[in-house]
Amino acid sequence: MKPHGLQTLWVWLLPVAVIWILHFFCVSSIEPYYFTILMYSGINIILAVSLNLVNGFTGQFSMGHAGFMSVGGYVSAFLTTVLFEKYPVLSTALTAHHGWAGWGASDLVFLGSLLMGGLGASVAGYLVGLPSLRLKGDYLAIVTLGFGEIIRVLVLNIDTIGGARGLPNIPPYTTFGILFTFVIFTIFMVWRLVNSAHGRAFLSVREDETAAEAMGVNTTQAKVRAFVLGAFFAGVAGGLFAHYLRYLNPQTFDFNKSFEIIIMVVLGGMGSITGSVIAAIFLTVIREALRPLQTYTHVDFRMVIYSLLLIILMLTRPNGLLGTKEFTWFFRKKGRSIS
Repeated sequence: MKPHGLQTLWVWLLPVAVIWILHFFCVSSIEPYYFTILMYSGINIILAVSLNLVNGFTGQFSMGHAGFMSVGGYVSAFLTTVLFEKYPVLSTALTAHHGWAGWGASDLVFLGSLLMGGLGASVAGYLVGLPSLRLKGDYLAIVTLGFGEIIRVLVLNIDTIGGARGLPNIPPYTTFGILFTFVIFTIFMVWRLVNSAHGRAFLSVREDETAAEAMGVNTTQAKVRAFVLGAFFAGVAGGLFAHYLRYLNPQTFDFNKSFEIIIMVVLGGMGSITGSVIAAIFLTVIREALRPLQTYTHVDFRMVIYSLLLIILMLTRPNGLLGTKEFTWFFRKKGRSIS
C-alpha cells in the first residue's frame, strides 16, 4: 500500500478507535433518552448517505428506501430471532466449526445476519432497479414508491415474521460501538466509491445521461449498481434498527419513512456526504427538541414548526446546506485564502 493510502486509512481508523473508547468508557453514563437520540442519529446517517448515492450522486429519484430498510431489518431479525433463537445448535455449530466460539456465537450471528439483511435488500434493489431504472423522473419515483408499499403489504401478510402484529423479542445486539463502526464504514465506502471510476460514471449520469452514453458509459448498469449498493446499506441500517428497537412493525416502514430520508438528503445537499451526515443529525435532534410542544399544547405544533423550519432552510439554501461540497472543501478554501 502506498504511503498516501496508509495516511488515508489511518484517517478512517482513528474515528473507529475513538468510537470504541467511548463505547467502553463513556456510553454507560449517558442518559437513556439522549442515548436513544444518538443511536437513531447513527441509523439515519447510514440511510441518508446510502440514499444520497442514488438520488444525489447518480441523479435518480428513489422513493422506496424504507422498503429496502424493511427487507434488511426483517431478514436480519428473522435470522437472529426465528432461526438461531429457536435452533441454537445452528449458531453453536457455526462458531465451533470456524473456531470462533471464544468470540461469542451471538456476535458472529449478529454480524452475519446484518450481512444477509444487506444482501437481501440489495437483491430486492436489483430486481426493482433493473427494469425501473430505464425510467426517468416522476415515473421512477412512482415505481420505487410502489415498491416500498408492496414490501410493506407483503410483510403484513407473512405470519412467519409476525405479520400485522409485528416481530417482537428481537435480541438487543446493536450497541453504540457496532452502530457507529458501521456509520464510519458506510461513509468510507460511499466516499471511496464516489472518488473511483465507478463514481465518475455515477456523476456523468447525473450531469448528462445522453452525453455519458455517447462517451461509452453504460448508464443503465451504473444506475443499477448505485441502486443495489444504496439498498445494501439501507438493509444494514434496517438490521441495526431492528436489533436496537427490539421490535419491528410494518407501519414503521411506510412512505413517510422514505420521505423522511429524502428530506435528509435534500436538506444536506444532493451530492454531499457531509451534508447528509449533518442533516440526518439535525433532523433527528430537532424533531425530539420540539416534542415538548406537543406535550404542553396537546396539539401537534411540533410538526408545523418542523415543516416551517424546513421551508425556511430550503428557501434560503435551495441546494441544501452544503450543496455538493464536502468537509474537506472548507480546508482547501481556507488554505487558498491564507496563501
